Amino acid sequence: MTNPTTITAPEGLPIVEITRDVDAPVDAVYRAHTDPTLVVQWLGPRGYEMDVERWDIVKGGGYRYIQRDGDNSYPFNGVVHSASVETGIVQTFEYEGFPGAVSLEFMVFEDLGNGRTRLHGRSVFPNLESRDGMIESGMDVGVNEGYERLDELLASPVSA
Repeated sequence: MTNPTTITAPEGLPIVEITRDVDAPVDAVYRAHTDPTLVVQWLGPRGYEMDVERWDIVKGGGYRYIQRDGDNSYPFNGVVHSASVETGIVQTFEYEGFPGAVSLEFMVFEDLGNGRTRLHGRSVFPNLESRDGMIESGMDVGVNEGYERLDELLASPVSA
């Protein structure tokens, strides 16, 4: 059984907030977000393949990856503004299918003790239309299935 994910989009604000508890220590959860060999194993919906072109999650770094579902491809990119296990990750996020609808994302890794972590994510979009488009794209499926896959990865002895 995995922990539930809470996704909220406050009315009238171009924001999406995501909260998720993970049954793994902060260092392991942070590493799963910053190590490209781990990220490809959990990020996104089940059944999708992920090719990483760049994954440099450090201040001034950036990333670009493509998720594939059969013949369909979905490229994403962003710039990392800061990244540390103590303060979290601040980055931009852009789905290249909607250029210019760049969001600013914040991810904080809260140590709950007893080897558990709470993820606090916030995405700030340029406008409500961009936020609503992201929500309507089925992002909840990718988020929920991705976090289920993260649970599975972190529960395996190989990722520890």
